[in-house]
Amino acid sequence: MAMAMPVAGIRARSARLSVADPEKPVWHPSPNFGPRRDGAEPDLIVLHYTGMDCALSALDRLCDPEAEVSAHYLICEDGRVLQMVAEDMRAWHAGAGQWGDVTDVNSRSIGIELVNTGTQPFAEPQVGALETLMRGLMARLGIPPERVIAHSDMAPIRKSDPGPRFDWRRLALQGLSIWPRPVAPAEDFLDAARRFGYAVAESNTDAVAAILPAFRLRFRPWASGALDDTDRALMADLAARFPVDRAPRDA
Repeated sequence: MAMAMPVAGIRARSARLSVADPEKPVWHPSPNFGPRRDGAEPDLIVLHYTGMDCALSALDRLCDPEAEVSAHYLICEDGRVLQMVAEDMRAWHAGAGQWGDVTDVNSRSIGIELVNTGTQPFAEPQVGALETLMRGLMARLGIPPERVIAHSDMAPIRKSDPGPRFDWRRLALQGLSIWPRPVAPAEDFLDAARRFGYAVAESNTDAVAAILPAFRLRFRPWASGALDDTDRALMADLAARFPVDRAPRDA
């Protein structure tokens, strides 16, 4: 965590945030970034929640050089959008993880942090601002809906954000993400999961226990219990319609 700011500093920063136009990101640079490696270009968007109770605390951490974390954008509960890292630079939001054969997700992605503890609903102004931001990003960078993923998708054992309260179906209805439709259940859930993009280690004898919670967080947050035919059917559809090897500029 970042060290506490003096009261005057917090008030000054709050005043700057209060005049932000929610449709126009305010530049608030973080020192935590570097060049994208090996000439990579962003073809993924990774969504996060901050896990913190206010925007100022999250901003302090994302701009603290000792924390060594950042994101391209931070969206506050009231819809204010701050940009911390230029889109052509590599922000430090994804850490260890993988989507398809992309192992350096930071070099291939745009990271968006939503101010949320992970246990509360996402505010309407915040989600509206996210949708506006994503439309621009996806059009400008040529990122298709299937390349918008959760932090928990690319790091299913370590991460759970943006969590069960985030409405992925709402994004999908606007062409900003995807949503599965039931088909015949996949005979091999893990093979379908690999084809969709989840990194399933061949040596992981309990891979279902690693992948199923992340899959359900995004597509069946109300579900519980063991792997079932609905899980298999939804994953089969995702693998058939959105195989990760079809993604653009995949290394």
